[in-house]
Amino acid sequence: MDIVFGVLFGIVLWFFARYGIGGFYTIGPNERAVLCTFGRAQRLDDETTLSDPVAEKLTPEERQRYEYPQVRVVGPGIHWKLPWQSLHRTSVATSTVSIAYDPDDPSANSGGQALEAVTKDQLNTGLVGQIRFTVSERNLYAYFFGVKRPVSHVLGYFVSILRDRIANFEAPNRPLVAGAEVAPDTLDIGGVQGISINDLRKNLRDLNERMDVECDTAPARYGIRLDAALITGIDPPAEVDSALAAINTAHNHVSSEISLAQAAADQRIVQSKRAVEIETLNAQAEVEPLLALAEQLRDLAGNGGPQAITAYVRNAKIALQRKTRQLILQDAAGRAK
Repeated sequence: MDIVFGVLFGIVLWFFARYGIGGFYTIGPNERAVLCTFGRAQRLDDETTLSDPVAEKLTPEERQRYEYPQVRVVGPGIHWKLPWQSLHRTSVATSTVSIAYDPDDPSANSGGQALEAVTKDQLNTGLVGQIRFTVSERNLYAYFFGVKRPVSHVLGYFVSILRDRIANFEAPNRPLVAGAEVAPDTLDIGGVQGISINDLRKNLRDLNERMDVECDTAPARYGIRLDAALITGIDPPAEVDSALAAINTAHNHVSSEISLAQAAADQRIVQSKRAVEIETLNAQAEVEPLLALAEQLRDLAGNGGPQAITAYVRNAKIALQRKTRQLILQDAAGRAK
């Protein structure tokens, strides 16, 4: 009897130690968890991700496909679970990896150094950059139970979108230069603007912004938020790179000559406008005394009659004759000396 009692006491003690004390668990500051009872995640009534802001940018078709239940999230601290409950935990800290990183095959893409993509010119090019992602606390159900390997899945989703953007990328239209019909940097000289690698290199910021917009639905789809994608370099094959360098050098030279010619033409136009303004002011200065004289003569004709005009003309002739005599006398005196 004592043996049976001892066995039962041992079983109770083991059960208490295993599931009583052992049932306590800790969630770190950068961790979040979901508790499952008999394999079923604890849910928040009938709420789904469609009622959460995380699903705002889903299309109507996507809203039917990616409808996940909202689950109770276990935050940082010390907690306790029952023996029939299981715990799924993950880190919500921001992770940064290369855009060429493949979680399933680390040796792929040259060991995660460069991601290969094909441009619209059918040129193989290597992409270098980084991507930051974070597990979305608002959709942990999709992260834990939506797909088997969520990180691999979402990185593959990002790569597929990026390759599609590279294959169909078109440079945005630039504003025209004032006073010109075509901007110098948009001239199709030697087909330089038809080369997609050049367009990609000049518009990396625009490409990164497009990728951010395209990946806005990742939290609602897979429970992972892509914080930012930073593509820092586009490296074509060596034989293509040398040809591009020669084309770009010629293009830059022609663009410089066009800019200099346009600047010289603008300067000449400004000088011509100023010359016209000066001559116009000179003509106005010469006409102004004549207009004033005509106004005086009209006043004399109106107030004094024809005799006043005749007297004015006679006085004017006398003054002119005096000036003429003085000039003649001065000239004669100068010759005599």
